[in-house]
Amino acid sequence: MQTNLRLVVLWMMGALASFVLLAVSIRSMAASLSVFELLALRNFGGIVILGAWALARDRNGIGAPRPLWLHTTRNVFHFGGQACWTTGLTLLPIATVFALEFTAPAWTVVLAVTFLGERLTAGRVAAVLLGFLGVLVILRPGMGSFDPAGLIVLAAAAMFGVQLTTTKRLTGTNSVLNIMFWMNVMQLPMYLLAQALTGRPPLILPYLALEQWPGILGLCTGGLLAHVCLTNAFRHGDAIVVVPIDFMRIPLITLVGVLLYGETFDPMVLLGSAVTAAGILWNIRAESRRR
Repeated sequence: MQTNLRLVVLWMMGALASFVLLAVSIRSMAASLSVFELLALRNFGGIVILGAWALARDRNGIGAPRPLWLHTTRNVFHFGGQACWTTGLTLLPIATVFALEFTAPAWTVVLAVTFLGERLTAGRVAAVLLGFLGVLVILRPGMGSFDPAGLIVLAAAAMFGVQLTTTKRLTGTNSVLNIMFWMNVMQLPMYLLAQALTGRPPLILPYLALEQWPGILGLCTGGLLAHVCLTNAFRHGDAIVVVPIDFMRIPLITLVGVLLYGETFDPMVLLGSAVTAAGILWNIRAESRRR
């Protein structure tokens, strides 16, 4: 595939801004809304935006979720991953959450080899080993800086690995629009049910104040645009070009945490992220040469 570097950079700038907008929006509303309420709002916004897009531009883009069992599996794990990731944002420094999330590709390699029968190569072994070495650098278990909440985000990354693996299977029979639309439709009742089980009725709108609507808009658009921008970046460039730009999320979100929330700069988070990135880039380079 021929790389259009200018378009890759532009789409990735949009992706980076969207991820930051999503995280800041969650932080801004976490004091008044639960994790399940936040994510239900995000799903509701996704249904409205994607449904309107389909009506206006692509009426054939949304069809039945086929195969249903694979859509269901993907969305159950994505439901759990999003809940853990959002919980992590309320408990940990923002940079730590983003850094641990980047171990998802290593989990994807493990699952693809185990369940999809893909071949285990040296590059894939490097991605897994360096990914988990990066986790050890970030979490530092056994040392005074270890925070057990990091394990919640690590669980999210593992569930994102399942989501990525099943998405790879679904793209053979579904459009991106169809996958994302049914993701929101299936996950919305999951979050509403989970919220009901906490004892607070899942009637979100009465709890919303006027000043929260900018955060809601950021929540709904940030998560959706991040996926759209990443997808288009990969459309215009190879992974070996896109992934290094995507890792700019870590220093960018670190700066946001320091400036907006007064979080302490932790160089070990950047070091662990770099170790994880090295494993992923090693695998991407090996895959591109093999092909």
